Amino acid sequence: MKQTLKLFDFSQKINYRNEIFAGLTVAMTMMPESLSFAILAGLPPLTGLYAAFIMGLVTAIFGGRPGLISGGAGATVVVLIALMKSHGIEYVFAAVALAGVLQVLAGLFKLGKFVRLVPQPVMYGFVNGLAIIIFMAQLNQFRTESGRWLNGPALWIMIALVALTIAVTVILPRVTKAVPSSLVAILVVFLVVLGFQIDTRTVSDIAAVSGGFPPFHIPSVPLNFETLGIVFPYALIMAAVGLTEGLLTLNLVDELTGTRGDGNRECLAQGGANLLNGFFTGMGGCPMIAQTLVNLSAGARARLSGIIAAMTILFIIFFGAPVIGRLPLAALTGVMMMVAIGTFEWASLRIVNKMPRHDIFVGILVAAITVYLHNLALAVLAGVVISALVFAWESAKRIRAEKFISADGTLYYQIHGPLFFASTSLFLSRFDPGNDPEHVVVDFGGSRIADMSGIDALHKLTERYKQAGKTLYLQHLSADCRTLLRNAGAVIEVNVLDDPDCRVATGQPDVKRR
Repeated sequence: MKQTLKLFDFSQKINYRNEIFAGLTVAMTMMPESLSFAILAGLPPLTGLYAAFIMGLVTAIFGGRPGLISGGAGATVVVLIALMKSHGIEYVFAAVALAGVLQVLAGLFKLGKFVRLVPQPVMYGFVNGLAIIIFMAQLNQFRTESGRWLNGPALWIMIALVALTIAVTVILPRVTKAVPSSLVAILVVFLVVLGFQIDTRTVSDIAAVSGGFPPFHIPSVPLNFETLGIVFPYALIMAAVGLTEGLLTLNLVDELTGTRGDGNRECLAQGGANLLNGFFTGMGGCPMIAQTLVNLSAGARARLSGIIAAMTILFIIFFGAPVIGRLPLAALTGVMMMVAIGTFEWASLRIVNKMPRHDIFVGILVAAITVYLHNLALAVLAGVVISALVFAWESAKRIRAEKFISADGTLYYQIHGPLFFASTSLFLSRFDPGNDPEHVVVDFGGSRIADMSGIDALHKLTERYKQAGKTLYLQHLSADCRTLLRNAGAVIEVNVLDDPDCRVATGQPDVKRR
Protein backbone atom coordinates (compact mmCIF):
# COMPACT_ATOMS: atom_id res chain seq x y z
CA MET A 1 0.00 0.00 0.00
CA LYS A 2 1.33 3.39 -0.95
CA GLN A 3 2.08 5.58 2.05
CA THR A 4 1.57 9.34 2.04
CA LEU A 5 3.88 11.80 3.73
CA LYS A 6 2.35 12.98 7.00
CA LEU A 7 3.85 16.10 8.52
CA PHE A 8 1.45 16.07 11.45
CA ASP A 9 -0.65 13.22 12.74
CA PHE A 10 -3.90 14.85 13.86
CA SER A 11 -5.27 11.49 14.98
CA GLN A 12 -2.86 11.69 17.92
CA LYS A 13 -3.86 14.02 20.75
CA ILE A 14 -1.15 16.62 21.30
CA ASN A 15 -0.41 18.02 24.73
CA TYR A 16 0.36 21.59 23.67
CA ARG A 17 1.61 22.62 27.09
CA ASN A 18 4.21 19.83 27.15
CA GLU A 19 5.21 20.51 23.55
CA ILE A 20 5.73 24.26 24.09
CA PHE A 21 7.69 23.95 27.33
CA ALA A 22 9.74 21.07 25.94
CA GLY A 23 10.59 23.16 22.87
CA LEU A 24 11.68 26.13 24.98
CA THR A 25 13.80 23.87 27.20
CA VAL A 26 15.44 22.22 24.21
CA ALA A 27 16.27 25.61 22.68
CA MET A 28 17.94 26.77 25.89
CA THR A 29 20.08 23.63 26.08
CA MET A 30 20.89 23.59 22.37
CA MET A 31 22.03 27.20 22.18
CA PRO A 32 25.16 26.93 24.38
CA GLU A 33 26.19 23.66 22.74
CA SER A 34 25.79 25.09 19.23
CA LEU A 35 27.89 28.09 20.19
CA SER A 36 30.51 25.91 21.83
CA PHE A 37 30.77 23.53 18.89
CA ALA A 38 31.13 26.42 16.46
CA ILE A 39 33.89 27.95 18.57
CA LEU A 40 35.51 24.52 18.86
CA ALA A 41 35.75 24.27 15.06
CA GLY A 42 37.06 27.81 14.65
CA LEU A 43 33.81 28.94 13.02
CA PRO A 44 31.87 32.14 13.79
CA PRO A 45 29.46 31.43 16.66
CA LEU A 46 26.54 32.58 14.53
CA THR A 47 27.06 29.64 12.15
CA GLY A 48 26.30 27.34 15.07
CA LEU A 49 23.01 29.11 15.84
CA TYR A 50 22.02 29.12 12.16
CA ALA A 51 22.69 25.38 12.00
CA ALA A 52 20.61 24.80 15.13
CA PHE A 53 17.69 26.72 13.59
CA ILE A 54 17.86 25.16 10.11
CA MET A 55 18.50 21.59 11.26
CA GLY A 56 15.92 21.85 14.01
CA LEU A 57 13.14 23.24 11.82
CA VAL A 58 13.60 21.07 8.73
CA THR A 59 14.01 17.78 10.60
CA ALA A 60 11.16 18.58 13.01
CA ILE A 61 8.78 18.96 10.06
CA PHE A 62 10.11 16.38 7.61
CA GLY A 63 12.20 14.04 9.81
CA GLY A 64 11.84 10.33 10.39
CA ARG A 65 9.89 10.55 13.62
CA PRO A 66 8.36 13.00 16.15
CA GLY A 67 10.42 13.81 19.23
CA LEU A 68 13.81 13.65 17.50
CA ILE A 69 15.84 16.86 17.89
CA SER A 70 18.56 17.92 15.45
CA GLY A 71 21.01 20.80 15.59
CA GLY A 72 24.63 21.82 15.15
CA ALA A 73 26.20 18.70 16.64
CA GLY A 74 29.80 18.07 17.60
CA ALA A 75 29.90 14.68 15.87
CA THR A 76 29.71 16.33 12.44
CA VAL A 77 31.48 19.59 13.24
CA VAL A 78 34.61 17.83 14.50
CA VAL A 79 35.04 16.40 11.00
CA LEU A 80 35.33 19.91 9.55
CA ILE A 81 38.03 21.26 11.87
CA ALA A 82 40.92 20.27 9.61
CA LEU A 83 39.18 21.67 6.51
CA MET A 84 38.51 24.96 8.29
CA LYS A 85 42.18 25.28 9.26
CA SER A 86 43.52 24.37 5.81
CA HIS A 87 41.08 26.04 3.39
CA GLY A 88 38.74 28.33 5.31
CA ILE A 89 35.05 28.73 5.90
CA GLU A 90 33.90 28.84 2.26
CA TYR A 91 35.15 25.29 1.72
CA VAL A 92 33.37 24.27 4.92
CA PHE A 93 30.06 25.55 3.54
CA ALA A 94 30.70 23.66 0.29
CA ALA A 95 31.46 20.47 2.21
CA VAL A 96 28.28 20.82 4.28
CA ALA A 97 26.15 21.27 1.15
CA LEU A 98 27.76 18.28 -0.55
CA ALA A 99 27.28 16.18 2.59
CA GLY A 100 23.60 17.08 2.40
CA VAL A 101 23.41 15.82 -1.18
CA LEU A 102 25.05 12.53 -0.18
CA GLN A 103 22.61 12.10 2.69
CA VAL A 104 19.66 12.73 0.40
CA LEU A 105 21.00 10.06 -1.96
CA ALA A 106 21.31 7.67 0.98
CA GLY A 107 17.64 8.26 1.75
CA LEU A 108 16.56 7.84 -1.88
CA PHE A 109 18.44 4.54 -2.16
CA LYS A 110 17.05 3.42 1.23
CA LEU A 111 20.44 2.90 2.90
CA GLY A 112 19.21 3.76 6.39
CA LYS A 113 18.93 0.10 7.35
CA PHE A 114 22.69 -0.40 7.14
CA VAL A 115 23.19 1.23 10.54
CA ARG A 116 22.35 -2.22 11.92
CA LEU A 117 25.75 -3.40 10.66
CA VAL A 118 27.60 -1.30 13.24
CA PRO A 119 28.68 -3.61 16.11
CA GLN A 120 28.39 -2.49 19.73
CA PRO A 121 32.20 -2.35 20.37
CA VAL A 122 32.48 0.02 17.40
CA MET A 123 29.82 2.27 18.92
CA TYR A 124 31.61 2.22 22.27
CA GLY A 125 34.86 3.29 20.61
CA PHE A 126 33.13 5.90 18.46
CA VAL A 127 31.26 7.52 21.35
CA ASN A 128 34.24 7.40 23.73
CA GLY A 129 36.57 8.88 21.13
CA LEU A 130 34.10 11.66 20.42
CA ALA A 131 33.83 12.40 24.17
CA ILE A 132 37.63 12.62 24.47
CA ILE A 133 37.83 15.01 21.50
CA ILE A 134 35.19 17.30 22.97
CA PHE A 135 36.85 17.31 26.39
CA MET A 136 40.39 17.90 25.08
CA ALA A 137 39.17 20.74 22.88
CA GLN A 138 37.93 22.60 25.96
CA LEU A 139 41.48 22.82 27.26
CA ASN A 140 42.18 25.36 24.51
CA GLN A 141 40.10 27.85 26.49
CA PHE A 142 42.88 27.78 29.11
CA ARG A 143 45.32 29.19 26.55
CA THR A 144 45.95 32.71 25.37
CA GLU A 145 45.48 33.78 21.74
CA SER A 146 49.21 33.17 21.21
CA GLY A 147 48.83 29.55 22.34
CA ARG A 148 50.44 29.87 25.77
CA TRP A 149 48.77 28.54 28.91
CA LEU A 150 47.04 31.06 31.11
CA ASN A 151 48.79 31.92 34.36
CA GLY A 152 48.27 34.02 37.43
CA PRO A 153 44.82 35.46 38.24
CA ALA A 154 43.48 34.79 34.72
CA LEU A 155 44.10 31.04 35.12
CA TRP A 156 42.55 30.85 38.60
CA ILE A 157 39.50 32.85 37.53
CA MET A 158 38.99 30.53 34.57
CA ILE A 159 39.33 27.41 36.74
CA ALA A 160 36.96 28.80 39.37
CA LEU A 161 34.25 29.72 36.84
CA VAL A 162 34.50 26.37 35.06
CA ALA A 163 34.32 24.58 38.42
CA LEU A 164 31.24 26.63 39.38
CA THR A 165 29.57 25.70 36.09
CA ILE A 166 30.26 22.01 36.62
CA ALA A 167 29.10 22.16 40.24
CA VAL A 168 25.74 23.70 39.31
CA THR A 169 25.30 21.21 36.46
CA VAL A 170 25.93 18.26 38.79
CA ILE A 171 24.08 19.44 41.92
CA LEU A 172 20.93 21.04 40.48
CA PRO A 173 19.41 17.83 39.02
CA ARG A 174 19.49 16.35 42.54
CA VAL A 175 17.29 19.21 43.71
CA THR A 176 14.98 19.70 40.72
CA LYS A 177 14.75 18.68 37.09
CA ALA A 178 12.16 21.27 36.18
CA VAL A 179 14.77 23.40 34.39
CA PRO A 180 17.88 22.38 32.40
CA SER A 181 20.90 22.34 34.69
CA SER A 182 23.25 23.50 31.92
CA LEU A 183 21.10 26.58 31.28
CA VAL A 184 20.97 27.43 34.98
CA ALA A 185 24.73 26.97 35.26
CA ILE A 186 25.34 29.40 32.40
CA LEU A 187 22.97 31.95 33.95
CA VAL A 188 24.61 31.62 37.40
CA VAL A 189 28.13 32.13 36.02
CA PHE A 190 26.88 34.99 33.84
CA LEU A 191 25.35 36.76 36.87
CA VAL A 192 28.44 36.14 39.00
CA VAL A 193 30.73 37.64 36.34
CA LEU A 194 28.34 40.54 35.79
CA GLY A 195 27.71 41.21 39.49
CA PHE A 196 31.35 41.11 40.58
CA GLN A 197 32.65 42.71 37.37
CA ILE A 198 35.06 39.81 36.81
CA ASP A 199 37.45 40.27 33.92
CA THR A 200 37.19 37.11 31.83
CA ARG A 201 36.82 36.19 28.17
CA THR A 202 33.34 36.24 26.65
CA VAL A 203 31.79 35.07 23.38
CA SER A 204 32.09 38.58 21.92
CA ASP A 205 35.88 38.36 22.34
CA ILE A 206 35.85 35.67 19.64
CA ALA A 207 33.24 36.92 17.16
CA ALA A 208 30.04 38.90 16.92
CA VAL A 209 26.80 36.95 17.25
CA SER A 210 24.28 39.58 16.18
CA GLY A 211 22.41 38.75 13.03
CA GLY A 212 19.12 38.32 11.26
CA PHE A 213 17.59 35.57 9.19
CA PRO A 214 20.25 33.18 7.79
CA PRO A 215 21.43 34.86 4.58
CA PHE A 216 21.51 33.01 1.26
CA HIS A 217 25.14 32.56 0.26
CA ILE A 218 26.66 30.45 -2.51
CA PRO A 219 30.01 29.08 -1.24
CA SER A 220 32.80 31.07 -2.87
CA VAL A 221 34.91 28.18 -4.13
CA PRO A 222 36.17 27.33 -7.64
CA LEU A 223 33.82 24.93 -9.41
CA ASN A 224 36.35 22.38 -10.64
CA PHE A 225 37.57 18.86 -9.94
CA GLU A 226 40.36 20.14 -7.71
CA THR A 227 37.80 21.67 -5.35
CA LEU A 228 35.77 18.48 -5.47
CA GLY A 229 38.87 16.49 -4.54
CA ILE A 230 39.39 18.73 -1.51
CA VAL A 231 35.79 18.87 -0.33
CA PHE A 232 34.47 15.40 -1.16
CA PRO A 233 36.38 13.40 1.53
CA TYR A 234 35.19 15.73 4.28
CA ALA A 235 31.64 15.73 2.89
CA LEU A 236 31.58 11.94 2.71
CA ILE A 237 32.86 11.61 6.28
CA MET A 238 30.42 14.20 7.58
CA ALA A 239 27.50 12.54 5.78
CA ALA A 240 28.43 9.11 7.13
CA VAL A 241 28.95 10.35 10.68
CA GLY A 242 25.71 12.34 10.63
CA LEU A 243 23.68 9.42 9.31
CA THR A 244 25.25 7.00 11.78
CA GLU A 245 24.64 9.31 14.74
CA GLY A 246 21.14 10.17 13.52
CA LEU A 247 19.95 6.64 12.82
CA LEU A 248 21.31 5.37 16.12
CA THR A 249 19.50 8.19 17.92
CA LEU A 250 16.32 7.33 16.00
CA ASN A 251 16.60 3.70 17.11
CA LEU A 252 17.08 4.88 20.70
CA VAL A 253 13.88 6.95 20.56
CA ASP A 254 12.04 3.97 19.04
CA GLU A 255 13.02 1.90 22.07
CA LEU A 256 12.10 4.61 24.58
CA THR A 257 8.70 5.40 23.08
CA GLY A 258 7.70 1.94 21.84
CA THR A 259 7.06 3.34 18.36
CA ARG A 260 8.83 3.00 15.03
CA GLY A 261 10.48 5.75 13.03
CA ASP A 262 11.42 5.92 9.36
CA GLY A 263 15.20 5.80 8.88
CA ASN A 264 15.12 6.59 5.16
CA ARG A 265 12.89 9.61 5.70
CA GLU A 266 15.30 10.80 8.40
CA CYS A 267 18.16 10.54 5.87
CA LEU A 268 16.21 12.70 3.40
CA ALA A 269 15.35 15.32 6.03
CA GLN A 270 18.86 15.47 7.44
CA GLY A 271 20.34 15.75 3.95
CA GLY A 272 17.93 18.51 2.96
CA ALA A 273 18.73 20.43 6.14
CA ASN A 274 22.48 20.19 5.58
CA LEU A 275 22.05 21.25 1.95
CA LEU A 276 20.27 24.37 3.19
CA ASN A 277 22.99 24.88 5.81
CA GLY A 278 25.62 24.99 3.09
CA PHE A 279 23.76 27.75 1.25
CA PHE A 280 22.56 29.65 4.33
CA THR A 281 25.87 29.86 6.26
CA GLY A 282 25.17 27.14 8.80
CA MET A 283 27.85 24.75 10.03
CA GLY A 284 25.66 21.68 9.50
CA GLY A 285 24.68 19.04 11.99
CA CYS A 286 22.68 15.94 12.81
CA PRO A 287 20.30 14.59 15.49
CA MET A 288 21.51 15.30 19.03
CA ILE A 289 21.11 12.58 21.66
CA ALA A 290 21.21 14.84 24.72
CA GLN A 291 18.61 17.32 23.41
CA THR A 292 16.39 14.48 22.20
CA LEU A 293 16.40 12.94 25.67
CA VAL A 294 15.64 16.35 27.21
CA ASN A 295 12.72 16.70 24.79
CA LEU A 296 11.29 13.28 25.61
CA SER A 297 11.76 13.68 29.37
CA ALA A 298 9.78 16.94 29.16
CA GLY A 299 6.83 14.98 27.80
CA ALA A 300 7.05 15.88 24.11
CA ARG A 301 5.79 13.25 21.68
CA ALA A 302 4.87 15.30 18.61
CA ARG A 303 6.73 17.42 16.06
CA LEU A 304 5.58 20.70 17.58
CA SER A 305 8.30 20.79 20.26
CA GLY A 306 11.06 20.69 17.64
CA ILE A 307 9.44 23.51 15.69
CA ILE A 308 9.10 25.61 18.87
CA ALA A 309 12.78 25.00 19.68
CA ALA A 310 13.92 26.10 16.22
CA MET A 311 11.78 29.24 16.22
CA THR A 312 13.03 30.13 19.72
CA ILE A 313 16.61 29.98 18.50
CA LEU A 314 15.72 32.24 15.55
CA PHE A 315 14.17 34.71 18.02
CA ILE A 316 17.40 34.66 20.04
CA ILE A 317 19.42 35.39 16.88
CA PHE A 318 17.21 38.41 16.14
CA PHE A 319 17.00 39.93 19.60
CA GLY A 320 19.35 38.15 22.00
CA ALA A 321 22.76 38.90 20.47
CA PRO A 322 23.79 41.51 23.09
CA VAL A 323 23.19 38.98 25.86
CA ILE A 324 24.82 36.06 24.04
CA GLY A 325 27.93 38.12 23.32
CA ARG A 326 28.46 38.68 27.05
CA LEU A 327 28.30 34.98 27.99
CA PRO A 328 31.55 33.94 29.69
CA LEU A 329 33.51 31.33 27.74
CA ALA A 330 34.21 29.61 31.05
CA ALA A 331 30.50 28.76 31.36
CA LEU A 332 30.38 27.24 27.87
CA THR A 333 33.60 25.38 28.60
CA GLY A 334 32.12 23.86 31.76
CA VAL A 335 28.94 22.85 29.94
CA MET A 336 30.93 21.16 27.17
CA MET A 337 33.09 19.32 29.67
CA MET A 338 29.94 17.91 31.24
CA VAL A 339 28.64 17.03 27.77
CA ALA A 340 31.87 15.11 27.17
CA ILE A 341 31.59 13.31 30.52
CA GLY A 342 27.97 12.44 29.82
CA THR A 343 28.78 11.25 26.29
CA PHE A 344 31.49 8.82 27.43
CA GLU A 345 30.21 5.25 27.74
CA TRP A 346 31.39 4.48 31.27
CA ALA A 347 29.64 1.12 31.07
CA SER A 348 32.24 0.04 28.52
CA LEU A 349 34.94 0.29 31.23
CA ARG A 350 32.92 -1.77 33.70
CA ILE A 351 32.46 -4.67 31.28
CA VAL A 352 35.85 -4.50 29.55
CA ASN A 353 37.14 -7.58 31.39
CA LYS A 354 34.07 -9.53 30.27
CA MET A 355 34.31 -8.70 26.57
CA PRO A 356 36.13 -10.86 23.99
CA ARG A 357 39.65 -9.64 23.32
CA HIS A 358 38.95 -8.80 19.71
CA ASP A 359 36.00 -6.61 20.77
CA ILE A 360 38.26 -4.76 23.23
CA PHE A 361 40.81 -4.24 20.44
CA VAL A 362 38.14 -2.92 18.06
CA GLY A 363 36.79 -0.48 20.66
CA ILE A 364 40.26 0.88 21.48
CA LEU A 365 41.20 1.14 17.79
CA VAL A 366 38.04 3.05 16.88
CA ALA A 367 38.55 5.44 19.81
CA ALA A 368 42.22 5.97 18.86
CA ILE A 369 41.42 6.75 15.22
CA THR A 370 38.67 9.12 16.32
CA VAL A 371 40.95 10.99 18.74
CA TYR A 372 44.18 11.15 16.74
CA LEU A 373 42.82 11.49 13.19
CA HIS A 374 39.53 13.30 13.97
CA ASN A 375 38.06 11.01 11.32
CA LEU A 376 34.90 9.52 12.78
CA ALA A 377 33.73 7.81 9.60
CA LEU A 378 37.11 6.15 9.04
CA ALA A 379 37.08 4.99 12.64
CA VAL A 380 33.63 3.41 12.29
CA LEU A 381 34.54 1.87 8.93
CA ALA A 382 37.75 0.37 10.32
CA GLY A 383 35.87 -1.04 13.29
CA VAL A 384 33.17 -2.58 11.12
CA VAL A 385 35.71 -4.12 8.72
CA ILE A 386 37.81 -5.62 11.51
CA SER A 387 34.71 -6.95 13.28
CA ALA A 388 33.53 -8.50 10.02
CA LEU A 389 36.91 -10.14 9.41
CA VAL A 390 37.01 -11.54 12.95
CA PHE A 391 33.50 -12.90 12.50
CA ALA A 392 34.48 -14.45 9.17
CA TRP A 393 37.57 -16.07 10.70
CA GLU A 394 35.62 -17.50 13.61
CA SER A 395 32.86 -18.75 11.29
CA ALA A 396 35.40 -20.34 8.95
CA LYS A 397 36.79 -22.50 11.77
CA ARG A 398 33.35 -24.01 12.38
CA ILE A 399 33.09 -25.90 9.09
CA ARG A 400 33.56 -29.65 9.47
CA ALA A 401 32.69 -32.89 7.63
CA GLU A 402 31.37 -36.17 9.02
CA LYS A 403 31.80 -39.29 6.84
CA PHE A 404 29.85 -42.54 6.55
CA ILE A 405 29.40 -45.23 3.88
CA SER A 406 25.92 -46.45 2.95
CA ALA A 407 24.99 -50.09 2.32
CA ASP A 408 25.45 -49.64 -1.45
CA GLY A 409 29.01 -48.38 -0.99
CA THR A 410 28.34 -44.66 -1.52
CA LEU A 411 30.47 -42.37 0.65
CA TYR A 412 28.58 -39.50 2.30
CA TYR A 413 30.17 -36.32 3.61
CA GLN A 414 27.82 -34.43 5.96
CA ILE A 415 28.94 -30.79 6.02
CA HIS A 416 28.34 -28.51 9.02
CA GLY A 417 29.06 -24.79 9.00
CA PRO A 418 28.90 -22.13 6.25
CA LEU A 419 30.88 -22.47 3.03
CA PHE A 420 32.20 -19.03 2.05
CA PHE A 421 35.45 -17.30 1.11
CA ALA A 422 37.15 -17.83 4.47
CA SER A 423 36.25 -21.52 4.87
CA THR A 424 36.95 -22.87 1.37
CA SER A 425 40.52 -24.02 2.11
CA LEU A 426 39.47 -25.93 5.23
CA PHE A 427 36.48 -27.36 3.33
CA LEU A 428 38.61 -28.70 0.47
CA SER A 429 41.08 -30.26 2.90
CA ARG A 430 38.35 -32.56 4.27
CA PHE A 431 38.11 -34.60 1.05
CA ASP A 432 40.31 -37.38 -0.33
CA PRO A 433 39.49 -37.98 -4.03
CA GLY A 434 42.31 -40.50 -4.47
CA ASN A 435 41.08 -42.95 -1.82
CA ASP A 436 37.32 -42.31 -1.88
CA PRO A 437 34.94 -44.78 -3.61
CA GLU A 438 33.44 -44.29 -7.07
CA HIS A 439 30.38 -42.38 -5.90
CA VAL A 440 30.59 -39.60 -3.29
CA VAL A 441 27.68 -37.50 -1.99
CA VAL A 442 28.23 -34.18 -0.18
CA ASP A 443 25.28 -33.51 2.13
CA PHE A 444 24.66 -29.77 2.73
CA GLY A 445 21.76 -30.30 5.15
CA GLY A 446 23.78 -28.65 7.95
CA SER A 447 25.50 -26.06 5.76
CA ARG A 448 24.89 -23.48 3.08
CA ILE A 449 26.82 -21.92 0.23
CA ALA A 450 27.19 -18.22 0.94
CA ASP A 451 29.16 -16.70 -1.94
CA MET A 452 31.00 -17.21 -5.24
CA SER A 453 34.11 -18.49 -3.44
CA GLY A 454 32.03 -21.37 -2.09
CA ILE A 455 30.68 -22.14 -5.56
CA ASP A 456 34.20 -22.11 -6.98
CA ALA A 457 35.32 -24.51 -4.24
CA LEU A 458 32.58 -26.97 -5.27
CA HIS A 459 33.64 -26.66 -8.90
CA LYS A 460 37.27 -27.42 -8.01
CA LEU A 461 36.22 -30.38 -5.85
CA THR A 462 34.07 -31.77 -8.67
CA GLU A 463 37.01 -31.49 -11.09
CA ARG A 464 39.33 -33.32 -8.66
CA TYR A 465 36.95 -36.27 -8.40
CA LYS A 466 36.42 -36.24 -12.17
CA GLN A 467 40.19 -36.43 -12.75
CA ALA A 468 40.31 -39.39 -10.35
CA GLY A 469 37.63 -41.16 -12.42
CA LYS A 470 34.94 -40.69 -9.76
CA THR A 471 31.69 -38.76 -9.46
CA LEU A 472 30.73 -36.20 -6.82
CA TYR A 473 27.11 -35.29 -6.07
CA LEU A 474 25.60 -32.45 -4.01
CA GLN A 475 22.61 -33.09 -1.77
CA HIS A 476 20.20 -31.14 0.45
CA LEU A 477 20.98 -27.75 -1.09
CA SER A 478 18.71 -24.93 0.05
CA ALA A 479 16.74 -22.90 -2.48
CA ASP A 480 19.13 -19.93 -2.36
CA CYS A 481 22.14 -22.23 -2.83
CA ARG A 482 20.50 -23.81 -5.89
CA THR A 483 19.88 -20.33 -7.27
CA LEU A 484 23.56 -19.45 -6.85
CA LEU A 485 24.61 -22.61 -8.66
CA ARG A 486 22.10 -22.07 -11.45
CA ASN A 487 23.31 -18.47 -12.00
CA ALA A 488 26.93 -19.67 -12.14
CA GLY A 489 26.12 -22.56 -14.48
CA ALA A 490 28.04 -21.03 -17.39
CA VAL A 491 31.40 -21.19 -15.59
CA ILE A 492 31.13 -24.20 -13.28
CA GLU A 493 30.03 -27.82 -13.52
CA VAL A 494 28.62 -29.73 -10.53
CA ASN A 495 26.17 -32.60 -10.01
CA VAL A 496 23.05 -31.78 -7.98
CA LEU A 497 20.63 -34.47 -6.80
CA ASP A 498 16.98 -33.54 -7.40
CA ASP A 499 15.80 -36.22 -4.97
CA PRO A 500 17.72 -35.78 -1.70
CA ASP A 501 16.95 -39.35 -0.61
CA CYS A 502 18.01 -41.16 -3.79
CA ARG A 503 21.00 -43.51 -4.05
CA VAL A 504 23.45 -43.04 -6.89
CA ALA A 505 25.45 -46.29 -6.96
CA THR A 506 22.78 -48.31 -8.79
CA GLY A 507 22.20 -45.76 -11.54
CA GLN A 508 21.81 -42.06 -12.11
CA PRO A 509 18.22 -41.42 -13.14
CA ASP A 510 17.73 -38.61 -10.60
CA VAL A 511 20.90 -36.63 -11.23
CA LYS A 512 21.16 -33.28 -12.95
CA ARG A 513 24.40 -31.79 -14.19
CA ARG A 514 24.80 -28.05 -13.73
